Amino acid sequence: MAGPIRVLVGKIGLDGHDRGVKVVARALRDAGMEVVYTGLHRTPAEVARIAVEEDVDVIGISLLSGAHMTIFPRLIELLKIEGADDALLLAGGTILPEDAEALVAMGVDKVFGVDTPLPELVEFIRANAKPQ
Repeated sequence: MAGPIRVLVGKIGLDGHDRGVKVVARALRDAGMEVVYTGLHRTPAEVARIAVEEDVDVIGISLLSGAHMTIFPRLIELLKIEGADDALLLAGGTILPEDAEALVAMGVDKVFGVDTPLPELVEFIRANAKPQ
């Protein structure tokens, strides 16, 4: 029997706004998931390493800085190198629709906007995560 879904949530880069990611982390915990929050100002390499060390099923990155088209390609590359590219990869924040499509094309599993209802996020993770 698999344990609870393990989710890493993080902030990469110089974006210092973390209220939303903390709200998401709390909602996921309340839904019975184990949540690892990386804190602010992480690098893609740190997030990839933490994902491996914590053996997570889901990686959710919150970005409000507009740097998503630079950060996600590097994160995806590092997750492949680290052997963690089987985790569900989610993006959240202020991301234009055309950028969301590009992120999905490069390997992000789903992009959630800032106005996404929390139950929608929880249900997506439950339906798509593959706990180990």
